Amino acid sequence: MRHLEECSVRTNSWHFWDMIEAIPRYALYGEGMAPTAGGFAHIETIAERSALHDWEIGIHRHDHFVQVLLVEEGHATITLDTRTVGLEGPGRVIVPAAAVHGFRFRQGTSGFVLTLSTDFSTRAAEPSDPLLPALAQGGIAALSEEAATRAFWLAREMLLLQQDWQQHDPLFLSLAESLIRTLVRDVPAGDALERSDRRLDRFRELVELHYRQHRDLDFYAGALGLTRRTLSRLTAARLGCSPMDLIHRRLALEAHRLLRYTNATATQVAAELGFEDPSYFSRFYQRVTGRRPSQDKA
Repeated sequence: MRHLEECSVRTNSWHFWDMIEAIPRYALYGEGMAPTAGGFAHIETIAERSALHDWEIGIHRHDHFVQVLLVEEGHATITLDTRTVGLEGPGRVIVPAAAVHGFRFRQGTSGFVLTLSTDFSTRAAEPSDPLLPALAQGGIAALSEEAATRAFWLAREMLLLQQDWQQHDPLFLSLAESLIRTLVRDVPAGDALERSDRRLDRFRELVELHYRQHRDLDFYAGALGLTRRTLSRLTAARLGCSPMDLIHRRLALEAHRLLRYTNATATQVAAELGFEDPSYFSRFYQRVTGRRPSQDKA
């Protein structure tokens, strides 16, 4: 049996998605994809869209958009990839691009949903700017009273501005940046996102591009201009895991998305993600997640 790092096959993704009931992809829920992702920004109240769907936003993903949910009063049950948690207002959720998610709200829940194209991250001042990991990694958290006051004031101002919306409105985008930075600063010190390291950010970018190809550690270290040992020390010190652990978790996350949110079989998921042997895929999935693929079928 070949090691995972050496195992790859060519898959026909078009054929796979032609056969499989795919996870819905939207710009705004229920409206299909926008013609272009660049410069897109939109805010609306929770009730504006969810009340039309019996206060439930079904499982979906935004390939080129980051979404921020602000719960002011009420309750939301949030599914974000492998997690389903409850959130009482005031609280917030940042959903990274491509993450599978859905919301179920208690009737009458108030708050806002902000959607931004991924190029919003170019507003970061420098590689170590905490804006970058916040948008890339996302998360769910309660809001302090001070942060909630500021965040909901900004959201209401943005909603008023949107009535006279002009593409790339600098004031709207500046308020959106202030809102995100307010949320980032509000994370308690013990739960804060790890301090940004451009080498780790670049490593994650490479993993996103190549995880389906089962590249070995030499490929990633070489692309970063690091030795294997340096890359391993970096991830151990900053993330508490090895580089391959991070790669395998990303691969298992995509497998989980396909198993749970589509009608694909474990064999089809294995082939789509580059595994030649479905049995090896099952062992890999159980080793990383602690569950058999059959346990994560919808």
